[in-house]
Amino acid sequence: MRVLNRYILLDYLVIFLTALGLITFVMTVGSMIKAIDLMARGISGMLILKFFLQNIPYILSFSMPISTLFAALLLFGRLSMDNEISAMKSCGLSLWRLVAPLVLFSILLTGLCLYINCEVAPNAKHANRELLRSAELDQPMNLLEEGRFISDFPGLMIYVGRKNGNAVKDVVAYELGKEGVRRSVRAKHGEIVADNENRLLTVNLYDVRIEIPDPDDPLDVSKTTYISAEHYPVHLDFKQLTGKKKKAKKKSSMTLAELLAGIRNIEHNFPLLSAKDQLIQKTRLLIEANRRISLAAACFTFMLVGIPLGVKSHRKETSIGMVISLGIVFAYYIFIIIAKALAKHPELHPNLFLWIPLIAGQFLGFWLIKRSS
Repeated sequence: MRVLNRYILLDYLVIFLTALGLITFVMTVGSMIKAIDLMARGISGMLILKFFLQNIPYILSFSMPISTLFAALLLFGRLSMDNEISAMKSCGLSLWRLVAPLVLFSILLTGLCLYINCEVAPNAKHANRELLRSAELDQPMNLLEEGRFISDFPGLMIYVGRKNGNAVKDVVAYELGKEGVRRSVRAKHGEIVADNENRLLTVNLYDVRIEIPDPDDPLDVSKTTYISAEHYPVHLDFKQLTGKKKKAKKKSSMTLAELLAGIRNIEHNFPLLSAKDQLIQKTRLLIEANRRISLAAACFTFMLVGIPLGVKSHRKETSIGMVISLGIVFAYYIFIIIAKALAKHPELHPNLFLWIPLIAGQFLGFWLIKRSS
């Protein structure tokens, strides 16, 4: 039995590592394009190589689950086509006994993927942002990232809902003083103008509503002054940003521990937001944390689903295995897209949506293996 386990496990490892290499290579195309752009700007080869290598952990978080599924489909498709599965069953071996080493391997792979997703990949992604920053590659326009409150500018906190080139929409800006918010500005759309020479960004806001709290009683809404304006410029001085050692982390660059800390301290981190906006920010962090954990758990789920489906696809196993792999992966990532789209509706608990395909896939995998046995 040890010989049989070794035979199946070694065959699987060969296919898995080959698939992992190919899929990872294909998914690095985006990094290659960025590396070419860096090279065109005259950046040193060592920095470009470092940038490229630091992208690999993030890519592995996606390519490992896909490779797990593809290798299972391909291996058991071949074993089924060669009638090796039937021969093993005729010797009194159940399918459960044959797949036990691979199921154990998928659990180990889940642990490795979890470590990459929660620690290695976010740290590498943040290191790449710092690398671009240190090389002075960050364009001033990129300082305004959509979907995130930015408090890097002195005396100002700004949020951009959507950004397309120089055009921005759904902008919220808080002008801060020693005692808190001096003025809040909301605009439906605007335009960014960069002055690289003076290290200044100007956001020309249009269709603006300005709220000015009473300086003596800022908590009394009845004393708040409301002003409407067609145009209102917001000036962002980023001279001081070039001297900062660290840049605020995005959700995708936070480790799991940082995400959990952000969830616990959401009111402290965003004191100026309303309770509803704080809940939305908390939901986005929950979705990101659940995405990483569920993506790692997909290795185990994809193994359970891939084995019995591979046994069924016994003709032209390579092409069938590829089609089935793409179908299952596409169905899984649809739920990730849905969860992110529902982030503004925290009452629906969109973070739990990520677990629906995994739990369903595990029940399906157990049932199909039992039926095939």
